Amino acid sequence: MGVSEKPGLLDNRLWAGKAFDGAWETSLSTARDAVEPATGQVLSRVGIASAADMQAAIGRAQQAQAAWAATAPRERAAVFHRAASIFEQHFDELAMAVARETGGIVPKGQHEVRESITLCHLAAALPMQAQGQVLPSTPGRLSIARRVPHGVVGVISPFNFPLILGLRSVAPALALGNAVVLKPDTRTPVSGGFIMARVFEEAGLPKGLLQVVPGDAEAGEALVVDERVPMIAFTGSPAVGRRIGALAGQHLKKVSLELGGANNLIILEDADPDAAASAAAFGAWFHQGQICMASNRILVHESIADAILQRMVGKATHLPVGDGASGQVALGPMIDAKQLQRFDKLIQDSVAQGAKLEAGGTYEGLCYKPTVLSGVKPGVRSFDEEPFGPVANLVTFRTDDEAVQLANTSQGGLAAAVISPSVGRAMAIGQRLRAGMVHINDQTVNDECTNPFGGPGVGGNGGSVGGPADIDEYTQWQWITVKDTLPAFPF
Repeated sequence: MGVSEKPGLLDNRLWAGKAFDGAWETSLSTARDAVEPATGQVLSRVGIASAADMQAAIGRAQQAQAAWAATAPRERAAVFHRAASIFEQHFDELAMAVARETGGIVPKGQHEVRESITLCHLAAALPMQAQGQVLPSTPGRLSIARRVPHGVVGVISPFNFPLILGLRSVAPALALGNAVVLKPDTRTPVSGGFIMARVFEEAGLPKGLLQVVPGDAEAGEALVVDERVPMIAFTGSPAVGRRIGALAGQHLKKVSLELGGANNLIILEDADPDAAASAAAFGAWFHQGQICMASNRILVHESIADAILQRMVGKATHLPVGDGASGQVALGPMIDAKQLQRFDKLIQDSVAQGAKLEAGGTYEGLCYKPTVLSGVKPGVRSFDEEPFGPVANLVTFRTDDEAVQLANTSQGGLAAAVISPSVGRAMAIGQRLRAGMVHINDQTVNDECTNPFGGPGVGGNGGSVGGPADIDEYTQWQWITVKDTLPAFPF
């Protein structure tokens, strides 16, 4: 008798036209197909929330939150340990679902699930940490500063790494006693929402605490302006981030923004050209450059610029592009036609502004070939803007000071890197860069979940999420004092 296959976790029929409200009972106003970028195949039929749908979800989350905040820390922690186990049990199924929906290669899908396991274990530790401090005070008075949950946290997640970039807010916010309303991108509703819904449903998260509500700008704005949601965590484009920041400011609520900006990879003249070009290619082209930490600008000392260019062109010419889930390619498709056309226009404009197209610059379907531009400088679109596509922008410099000046010609960035065997010199340059994360002898795409993740300006308005930043982000201070007896007052 053969061994029966393990039942799958995902079932498109559960969320066809619906939100996750702790079960699958709430129908949304309209519906839309979620399509696999590589093949055009319809993966699922997804509900699209109206403002009224979002408001109802917020009400359900608010109703569930108080009891959850009062739940014993060990009980809250146990939910996340079980969630990590469920991710492990369904690893292959979930990795393939992420790869297909996002247009990524299979290792990219595996990476998202692997990191989700880590994020759940880290979240499980949060309720067991000290929740405040005893402060110095006058004799006879106990003074305590404690961390308390915000209440309902709104999370708006992107399409590129939707599982990680949603869960990195959802998990710690829930673990620290909040309820969460999650609005995933409608292009990646399963990876960015319903995978989490199914995992936490199976893990025993009490009903109502996690609401997963796909929607467009109307639903997102309803989430941001609702007075019952004191905090918004958003990952996405600087343009949308500015809009959310402005709305959140008008309503006096906390906002965590992770946006992107300019990321600079600096290659000094003593770097090994082969190793440096390999790092630059990965940083620029992994997941089609659709990464907030992508190596947008590759600043190369002029003495080895030709060597780096030659190697980058060789890699761009030979890297296979196609269906990422097939396991036969290095780069998959862009997320949709709108994103591809925006990126292609940026490449065309950059060439018209003086950059030289050395490789790539063409596409078939949604698959854009890895592209190399040389002669890139300030005033060229691919230098001034975040490309969010598979382009290596080669910028030359003569001195360390010039490299720093070029790198800091931006409104901020998430990540930077410096490659050189002269570690002291590389560190001296790194310390002068305007970036939230700096890597010596590496490329810019790095995250370990235990680190604060964020950057200045359009990198993320100076805030961070992850690691030691999570308790600060998803709770707030409350001061409590206690006296044995009521003192006498002069009035």
